Amino acid sequence: MTKLNIRQWAAEDRPRHKLDTLGADALTNAELLSILIGTGSRREDAVRLCARVLADCGNNLNTLGKRSADELMQYNGLGFSKVMTILAAVELGKRRQLALPTETPDLGTATRIYNYMHPRLMDLQTEEFWAILLNRHYRLIKAVRISRGGITQTAVDIRVIMRECVTNNATILAVCHNHPSGNTRPSMEDDNVTRQIDKACNIMQVHFLDHIIITDGYYYSYHESGKV
Repeated sequence: MTKLNIRQWAAEDRPRHKLDTLGADALTNAELLSILIGTGSRREDAVRLCARVLADCGNNLNTLGKRSADELMQYNGLGFSKVMTILAAVELGKRRQLALPTETPDLGTATRIYNYMHPRLMDLQTEEFWAILLNRHYRLIKAVRISRGGITQTAVDIRVIMRECVTNNATILAVCHNHPSGNTRPSMEDDNVTRQIDKACNIMQVHFLDHIIITDGYYYSYHESGKV
C-alpha cells in the first residue's frame, strides 16, 4: 500500500488548509504540531510523526514542554531546526500565559495566585520564593523573586519582603514558592517562615493574605488551610 504524504491529501484534510478554513480549534494537537515542523520522515508524514511524539508524552502538551532538545531529536524526522521550532513555540506559550492583561489582575484568591505564578515556576528544578505585592483592591502591583534555592529563614530575608511592600505602597502581601518534588505538603521550615512573615506584617500593618506552595498542577494554601 502506497503511503501518501500530506501534499497528496485532499485539500480539506491538510492541516494548513483546515487551519485557514475552519480555525485552530478544529485541529488536533498533532495537526497543529505538524504545521510547525512542516515535514515528517520517509516512513511517516508529519501528522503521524507528531501523533507518535505526543503519544509518548501521554498526549499531554505540558509533558511535551518538558522534553529536552536531545530527547526530541531521538525521533527520526525531527532534526535540530524542527526541534528548535517546537521549543520556541513552547516558550511562546509560556510567555503568553505570563503576559499581563491591560488591567492588572485580581489576585485575591489562592487559585488566582496559583494560575498567575504557575507558568513562572512550573519547570524549575530548584525552589524559588516570591513576594506578590497587592493594593487594597487585591490588584497586582508587582511580583518579586526574593530568593532562589532552599527555603529557610536565612534565605528568605523578611526585611527585604517588608522593604518591597513599603517601597511599592503595597497594603496586601502574599508569598509563594515551588516544590520541584511535586509534594505540596509544607515543611517545618515553610511553617517557620510563614509565622515570621505574619509577625512582620502585623508590625508593619500590611495584610498577610496567603502563603502558597506551588507544584505542577496542584497547590497548598495556608489561608485555605486556616493557618493564616
